Amino acid sequence: MPGALLDRWNGDPILIAFLVALAALHLWHVPERRGAAALGWAVAAFAFLSPLCALSVSLFSARVGQHMILVLVAAPLIGGALPPPSGRHGAIWPSVIAFSAALWLWHMPVPYDATFRSVPLYWAMHVSLFGSAIWLWRQLLGHRPDAAFASLAGGTVASVLMGLLGAVIALSGHPLYLWHVSLTEVWGLSPLADQQLGGILMWVPGCLFFLWAAMRSLALLWTTLEQPVRAR
Repeated sequence: MPGALLDRWNGDPILIAFLVALAALHLWHVPERRGAAALGWAVAAFAFLSPLCALSVSLFSARVGQHMILVLVAAPLIGGALPPPSGRHGAIWPSVIAFSAALWLWHMPVPYDATFRSVPLYWAMHVSLFGSAIWLWRQLLGHRPDAAFASLAGGTVASVLMGLLGAVIALSGHPLYLWHVSLTEVWGLSPLADQQLGGILMWVPGCLFFLWAAMRSLALLWTTLEQPVRAR
């Protein structure tokens, strides 16, 4: 309920211990990138422990906001602070497929509603979505110069698929997520307005963040192409 929201911090000791352990392990392995790693895990902790997590039970837009904080803010900070990938140029595509599949699967009405009735499904959703986002952003931000074009293409595909899902949700003419139908009115939103807001949160910020990654890869690709010209 609105009046009780600010008191709804999540103090689950198992979740807190798990987040602290992951953050400590990450910081121990990347001493040169500790600032970004620490900030990324702090953002993730906010998404899981703050009242936003409780609000996501009532509002679809809050759940999407939580997911966007995880995949567009925390995941780039954490993924960018991991050791650079050392695979082939095609290594970007498995991460794009994994992230896009998790995003679409867990925002389909039936699997989405099921996560509110099953603790294992709830954590399967968050682990797969957040984990695949970290994997994707590690590829997008840590690739070698000769993999810039593959990263640019992969990031574009991921952005288009996220934007398409957001657009489908935002432009739907009826509520898709039955769990929230009876819970939004107390927050001053109709179920459809709540759903449309969630779709927009996925559609617009997702495109902007992936555009930033694409511009970064494009600049790196341009630098790589300039080097042979300067060598002449």
